[in-house]
Amino acid sequence: RCHLRANLPPLVTGDRIVWRASNKGDMGVVVALEDRDSLLSRPDMRGQLKPVAANIDYIVLVIAPVPIPHPNLIDRYLVAAETVGIEPVILLNKTDLLGNDANRQSFVNEIDGMLTNYERIGYRVLKASTKTEDGLNALKTLLNEHTSVFVGQSGVGKSSLVNTLLPGIDTKVGPLSESTGKGTHTTTAAKLFHFPAGGKLIDSPGIREFGLWHMEPEDVLNGFKEFRPFIGHCKFRDCSHEQEPDCAIRKALLNGDILQERMNSYRNILNSLEKA
Repeated sequence: RCHLRANLPPLVTGDRIVWRASNKGDMGVVVALEDRDSLLSRPDMRGQLKPVAANIDYIVLVIAPVPIPHPNLIDRYLVAAETVGIEPVILLNKTDLLGNDANRQSFVNEIDGMLTNYERIGYRVLKASTKTEDGLNALKTLLNEHTSVFVGQSGVGKSSLVNTLLPGIDTKVGPLSESTGKGTHTTTAAKLFHFPAGGKLIDSPGIREFGLWHMEPEDVLNGFKEFRPFIGHCKFRDCSHEQEPDCAIRKALLNGDILQERMNSYRNILNSLEKA
């Protein structure tokens, strides 16, 4: 265990530090914090940004058939990742729950269509199942030699993935709530795990909504990567992309360069900023 020098800022999982041994048994002292390549933060209940993890290469957004993934929630994570400059990866976990039931085919098609849309935008999409072990090799290849963080709703199987990828860790796994169908929180603090072949994995507490109320509207706009080619090409500099004539964003929407679902997410996030 290490004490921190008084002049150091709060440390987060993933930080690289300089430490020295203490004369008191197995104790040590953290004497310096090395520069961070990246920092993932999220606002707390008071709206203050709270660092979660540092020096991350990939933000792995874990979704699952249950609880049902909603594009707006996914988009919030993607905007947050784009804003801090960390590459997001969408991972559909628990693919074994999709099955081959004809009665669920429309639901399966809906998820597949949603993931295809994200791939067309330019996001990397992976699929996996800890039960059947499908897709785990591709996931391991991505994670090796990199530092990644798992984010997503409680109940999507983040802790089960950790247990499968790193046998012997035995991270606590919790069931879905019978009354809400949502996950129950099992991971209470961010933890860092080391892969034998290299690379690190940060398991963060599950959260059901990723608040973005600390952002400016311009940050949200730039957080939608397919919007960027059209930003700054509207007739009016203060265009709200609602009803103004010659709006480049709305024109891209009509031309199919921007999906209506993504436009809905953008407006939903903006509305949440105004209400905050």
